[in-house]
Amino acid sequence: MSMFLLSVIAFVVALSLLIAIHEFGHFWVARQMGIKVLRFSIGFGKPIWRKQGKDGTEFVISALPLGGYVRMLDGREGEVPASEAHRAFDKQPVGNRMLVVVAGPVANFLFALAAYWLMFVLGVPGTAPIVGEVKADSPAAYAGLQSGDLITGVGERQTPTWQAVSIAILDEILDDAQIPLTVTDEAGAQERLWLDVRGMERALTERDALFSGLGIGFMQPSMPPLLGEPNPGSPGEAAGIREGDRVLAVDGEPGESFTTLVEAIQARPDQRASLEVERGGQRLILDLEVGSDEVDGRIVGRIGVPVAAAAREAYERFRAEQRYGPLAAIAKSFRQTGEMSGLTLRMLWRMLTGDVSIKNISGPIDIAQYAGLTASIGLVPFLSFLAIISISLGILNLLPIPVLDGGQLMFQMVEVAKGSPVSAKAEMMGQQIGIVALLMLMSFAFYNDIARLLS
Repeated sequence: MSMFLLSVIAFVVALSLLIAIHEFGHFWVARQMGIKVLRFSIGFGKPIWRKQGKDGTEFVISALPLGGYVRMLDGREGEVPASEAHRAFDKQPVGNRMLVVVAGPVANFLFALAAYWLMFVLGVPGTAPIVGEVKADSPAAYAGLQSGDLITGVGERQTPTWQAVSIAILDEILDDAQIPLTVTDEAGAQERLWLDVRGMERALTERDALFSGLGIGFMQPSMPPLLGEPNPGSPGEAAGIREGDRVLAVDGEPGESFTTLVEAIQARPDQRASLEVERGGQRLILDLEVGSDEVDGRIVGRIGVPVAAAAREAYERFRAEQRYGPLAAIAKSFRQTGEMSGLTLRMLWRMLTGDVSIKNISGPIDIAQYAGLTASIGLVPFLSFLAIISISLGILNLLPIPVLDGGQLMFQMVEVAKGSPVSAKAEMMGQQIGIVALLMLMSFAFYNDIARLLS
């Protein structure tokens, strides 16, 4: 399957799922309040599938999967029979109406909690934040960060992975321009360092600019080409390979890692090869008759020699997995949802104040690309993507924009304050302003998407 097709499918699945969850929140609470639901729609436009429920609710999937809605019986949208008046949305106590409105965003936050819980139970793979190259004249260099340092904490947060480091640093940037880091050097000594990013806040919040702007490179995980004990009767044993041999080259091609060694051997099924190894400080040339095996329908070379335990241990240093038991994962999922919600809100606010770049706003093209990328990697990355988008959807809908849930909530709060509903004229004017605001937001998002594609 092509990446484009996968992105489209993953985008439609993700958006449809999250919209369905959001609208189900409205639907479920409305039903509990005794409100009559006329239609539950995923998408807009022409219906491509519909089904009538036993209570008269029409369930619909429409052609354009970029939204959805729950249509309730409402006297503002048409005449309501007297016998059904008690089931109309607009006839409910204002508290009940507010609960129905807020239920959609709450459903999105609940989904994020469930997604994070499942992720932490399954195990979230990551790469340990071991610093690679540190650029000269950069905040990282001035702070004293060195290649090989392990970043174990940012502020008061523990940072087992690079993803955790990036979220924590962004969060700190929004609070302070001097960021405390806890690092452990290669000798095991722990130290407290300070990243000074004064005057760089806006530049560092540009898309994919955080670590390059700080001058922090990533140390790439690799497994040294150290060989273990050959399997009995294998080509490696016949060639005289011994445990602890370090491969320097295969047919003159440097063996930089165990992965490059495997690739070189696999490319030589049933062929002779010259293996240059280092053993006890001496260089030896071993003649090797490469064997073969069938893997996924193709013939690849085999020599029957595993990687040395020392090489595996060196590689394991780069791996970091966050895995918790079912009970511990509950607390972790609440913490993660709260941190991501707080970061999203603060990023939005700082965009409004001009302290954070609006280039961070993503549109459907960018979201589709991330959907396809995470879906291609595996279930856990895709769940992480869904959780982040669900939180964003919940927060976006709570913004006080009249055409969104937050705007409707605002109207009802005004009604509580003044003791009577907002006038139809004021509500109509608010909705027109809301549509303009949403169109502007969508324009920025599409512009950012297109700019990224062209760059």
